[in-house]
Amino acid sequence: MAWDTENTSHRENVSEDRGERATVPRGRQWRTLQNRADFLRVRAAGLRGVMPGFVLQAAPTSVQAPKRVPQQLHIGFTASKKVGNAVARNRAKRRLRALADTIMNDCADPNFDYVLIGRGETLNREFSSMESDLRRALKRVCAKREPRKNSAPRTNTP
Repeated sequence: MAWDTENTSHRENVSEDRGERATVPRGRQWRTLQNRADFLRVRAAGLRGVMPGFVLQAAPTSVQAPKRVPQQLHIGFTASKKVGNAVARNRAKRRLRALADTIMNDCADPNFDYVLIGRGETLNREFSSMESDLRRALKRVCAKREPRKNSAPRTNTP
């Protein structure tokens, strides 16, 4: 059997396969925020839920991004040096990614971008309590973005 090397190239197929796997990991229904500008935009929006194990920030999805897949979650993960050394920060981000895999697909709004920030307690807190914390944080963020129904505008009275 002779190989037809002129018409088809194995390298083309391999690069396409790698490209797909690199953009969407198997089993994940969300994409990772990677640009600093996206992290800053989410922070500036001011929607925040602070929990013992992490901080959840949210912002409406940017319409300007041309490569965005509609109706797909976009989540960013970060941990500062306050969490610990590089090994501890990476472990904290792995735990946050696992948390996002289990909760965010069902509970999060795909019209929003989210950032999960690791804290020192991210490493020690039980995973089940972090799951309940994330559900509560998502509810808080949703409540903050909707205007209150029976609230009158504040007036400054001296």
